[in-house]
This record gives sequence, C-alpha cells and structure tokens, in this order.
Amino acid sequence: MTALNEPLRLPHGASLPNRIAKAAMEELLAAPGQVPGDRLFALYRRWAAGGAGLLITGHVMIDGTAVAQPGDVVLERGTPLEPFRHWAAAGRSAGGRIWMQLNHPGRVVPKDLADITWGPSAVPIDAGGFSRMYPTPRPMSARQIEETVERFAVTALRARQAGFDGVQIHAAHGYLLSQFLSPLVNRREDRWGGSLHHRAGFLLDVVGAVRERVGTGFAVGVKLNSADFQRGGFDTADAGEVITLLAGVGADLVELSGGSIESLATAGSPADGRTLAREAYFLDLAEQLTATSPLPLLLTGGIRRRAVAEQVLDSGIAVVGVATALAIDPTLPRQWLAGGEAHARPPRTRIRNKALAAAAVQAATSRQLARLGAGRAPGAPWPPAALLLERLVRARRRRAYAKWRSTYAGAGGVPDAAVRSCRTRPCSGPCSTNRPSPNRSPDTASRS
Repeated sequence: MTALNEPLRLPHGASLPNRIAKAAMEELLAAPGQVPGDRLFALYRRWAAGGAGLLITGHVMIDGTAVAQPGDVVLERGTPLEPFRHWAAAGRSAGGRIWMQLNHPGRVVPKDLADITWGPSAVPIDAGGFSRMYPTPRPMSARQIEETVERFAVTALRARQAGFDGVQIHAAHGYLLSQFLSPLVNRREDRWGGSLHHRAGFLLDVVGAVRERVGTGFAVGVKLNSADFQRGGFDTADAGEVITLLAGVGADLVELSGGSIESLATAGSPADGRTLAREAYFLDLAEQLTATSPLPLLLTGGIRRRAVAEQVLDSGIAVVGVATALAIDPTLPRQWLAGGEAHARPPRTRIRNKALAAAAVQAATSRQLARLGAGRAPGAPWPPAALLLERLVRARRRRAYAKWRSTYAGAGGVPDAAVRSCRTRPCSGPCSTNRPSPNRSPDTASRS
C-alpha cells in the first residue's frame, strides 16, 4: 500500500516529496500584460503552505493571440521572466514542487477574443446553445503545426529558466492537442490525421521537443483524457495506446481526466452536475489503464476526502490530484498527511442546464481563488451570483486583454508599447528589473 506521504521518483530524474498534487485550475488572475502578479503569488504561497507535494498551475498560454479567457497568463519567447520567477518561488516556498501547465486552446477561443481560430480541421464546436460563442476554426497548415511545437518547447525552456520544477502539456478537455487526438474533430488526411498514431503525432512531437529542450532532471507531464465521452470519439483504449507512446518520447507522468465543453453540453460525462457528489469519478476508467501503463499516473476528478485519496493510491495510481477542494480549504493536504479526516464540500447549484450549471460552479470556484489571492478566508459564493459577477469581471479583463493585444509584437510575444512604457516611467511591478529588449529574446543563447 502506497502512503500519501511517500516520495515519488519520476523516470527522468525529477521527484515529488509526497503523493498529493494540486491539479490545475484556470485561475483567471493574470496581471496587466498577461503575466502573473501579486494575487497569483499570494494564492500559490497559500497552496504551498497547504502541504501538497506538487502544485500544477492553471494553463499558461504559449501564444498571446490564442487565449481561452482574457484572464489567462501568457509566456512566450519575449515575455518578461521576473514575474514567473516570483510565481515559481511562491510555489516552492514550503518545499514542494511546482509545474507550469502549458496550453494552446485551438478552436476553443470565444469570438470576442479572436475572429479566427485554428484546429486540425474546419469542424465547429457543438456545445448546444453555447456553440455560437465560437467561430468555425481554420485547419492548421503543416508550418503552423511545426511552429506550435516550437512554441511549446520555448515556453517549457523559459519555465525552467524561471525556476519551475517541470511542465505539464495540456492534451485534454478539448483544447488543441486533444482536438488532434479526437477522430471527431481531426479529419485530416496528412501525417497528423487518420490512424491514432498519426493523430497523436502532434502531441508526441510536442513532448519530444520539450524533453529535448529542457533536458533531464526537469519533469515533463501530460494531461490526457481517459475518454472524451462522445460516441465515436477518443476513448480509454486510445488513451492506453497514447500513454505507451508518450513513454518513448520523454514523458514522466500522465494525469488522467476526461470530457470537454462538447461532452458536457451534449453527451454528458461523469463530471457533470448530476454526479458531482461522487469523488474520483474517473477512477473506473483509470483502473483500466494502470495495469498496462509504462508511466506513473495521476488521477484527478472531485477528490475531497483522505479515504478516497488513499483508495486512489491503492488502485495503482501514483499521485492523487485535488483541485476544487483546495479552493475551499488550501490546508487539506497537510491535514491528510497528518492523518486528519478533513474534507471540503464543493459548490452546488440547482440549475438544470448542464453546461450552465458547470459554468456556475466554475465561477464559484474562480471567486474562491480570487478571495484566496486577495488574502481573504475562503467563502461560500452562491454559484448563480458568482456566474453573474464573473461575467462582469470578464468584461473588464477582456478590455484589458484587447488593449494589450493591440500593441502585441507578434512572434516575439511582447507588446512594444508596454516595454517602452515600463522604461519611461517608474514601475513597482515585479517585472520592472527584467524587461527584455523587444528586438532580442532573453533566451536566444539557449535555443538549440
């Protein structure tokens, strides 16, 4: 029986001090310039003090022109690194590890953030009444795919330079890499489409390029759907094959999750509003993968009690991922490691529409993260009210993102006007001492 406090050595030299991970949640707390700021630093110091052996950040975008929400953090070749150093230091402040989750949303970019989105094929999102929020994507060219592989590698290298202990490549929940894995979305007839091996080629190229760039001693994880929960889509057998392929290109740990915006709105999933009372709701699928997986697995999905966390480890899973419960009580890991029985009750709503209910619960969680980042005690926001407030906050963030993007310098990833402004006026921000030249990347010497 594996204990929660047992360390874990990963295949390429990195390690975790215990078996509890804070799984990624989209914090929506980017400071001006789409970089981490004081609220994220405070939030991650609280989580670090809570005792989890691993903190995985909310997704960080590798391309400033493609963000899932206007409050997302962006890290590219020219982005100032100093705010990320502060973020990494906050996450490591109590002796645990912090990994940066890297993502490209592909077609999951709302119309009010981008007129043009990209994906494997021109397949629109089918999310019921929410479908109209997203434009039909354009198929990516071979060159765009190769450039995106390079973006992942560059961002991973910069995460290592900033002091993070690893990265997690997001290939779940219907984002770009997950879109390429899905036979429903990926209808290409070139080397990135067709058979599962070809559909997985983009992900394998990304993981291989990241491993080559960061070397050993730095963790490279992957977040993968155990299933998409759509008829004819990516399923558990596919996940098993992809995990085996990932072992050959340098991955260290695979987190199993499931579903997407489409499955939640149409077919449903184990994580929808009807079954949120369950814990470890992907465990049945995960147990089918543990027997054959050549890599250690991390399981997330509604876990909020120590007994359930121990049950997950007993099933053969290597690491327990906890997310929403740590927005309610950041101290749960430390209490569990001490043998306590503390647990957290997730937000609830009686909204009958599944997609709207999920959005309301997510909004309540986002409000909790904002409270923690502001140094306040966790509260109990009412999901419908939280959803309304989040819409108002999002509108403000969207205006800030639009202003930032209007000065965007393209491939360098630095808004020229922001750099000039920082150099011509006093700046109290954490990045004030490390603004790069807009014409020179700080990691030029490190690129292979």
